[in-house]
Formats: sequence, structure tokens, C-alpha cells
Amino acid sequence: MSKNPNILEHCVRESLEQYLADLGEGGTPHDMWEMVMRCVEKPVLEVALHHAQGNQSRAAEYLGMTRNTLRKKLLAHQLLD
Repeated sequence: MSKNPNILEHCVRESLEQYLADLGEGGTPHDMWEMVMRCVEKPVLEVALHHAQGNQSRAAEYLGMTRNTLRKKLLAHQLLD
């Protein structure tokens, strides 16, 4: 693990602040929650699956979810053949 366990939190915060700054004074954010989840969930799934050597049951365990939930998410992100 990184020496700074909050580095991911810091990166997300900085990215969101930049997103809001890029919108400018008159811009209105839209669906920020969905945007962040869409950006974060796919790489988390990919890394877990890679470290589980493709074993979905093990990857689901790493992620703290059921295998069925993992499969649903893999399908949603088009990560299954």
C-alpha cells in the first residue's frame, strides 16, 4: 500500500475541484456521483480481476461483493467476453 493511504481520496478531490473549475462560474455540475462511479468502478474491477488471475470468485471476495454482483458489474462495463 502507498505510504499515504489517502492518496486516492486526494486525487478524487483534486479532480472534482478541477471539474468544477472547468465548468466556470455559470456552469452547473450534473450527475457528479454517476460520473465518479463510472470513472472509478471499471479500473477497480479490472485490477481486482487481474490480481485474482481471472478468478471471478476470488475477485469478488477481494472486492467484498458476491460473484453475481461482480458479474453484473463486469457485464455493465463490458469486461466479459
